[in-house]
Amino acid sequence: QVQLVESGGGSVQAGGSLRLSCAASGDIFYMGWFRQALGKEREVVATIYTNGAGAMYADSVKGRFTISRDNAKNTLYLQMNSLKPEDTAMYYCAAQSTRGGIVDRFRQYAYTYWGQGTQVTVSS
Repeated sequence: QVQLVESGGGSVQAGGSLRLSCAASGDIFYMGWFRQALGKEREVVATIYTNGAGAMYADSVKGRFTISRDNAKNTLYLQMNSLKPEDTAMYYCAAQSTRGGIVDRFRQYAYTYWGQGTQVTVSS
């Protein structure tokens, strides 16, 4: 069984930085960060395999956000720099343990396990 616990959200002014963490236990193949703003659909932010390979980003965060994984600590990170008001959302950590097959890691259906979310608010 996989368990995910996010932390690190908060309020910051535009241009600032935050680092989100996701403590993950269990057998995991790849992980991702998604976000959902008020009144909008959940969207992918970034995804990575647990061996650190295959990092991919949504166009809206490329060059500003970095996803990484510390396997010694079983923790996934999202370093967010140059934050903008449009980054305001609830951020969710997601994970999948199933291996094999062709999967679009940018899709919510590619993930079985989800954290409870952590709020990020960016003020202008």
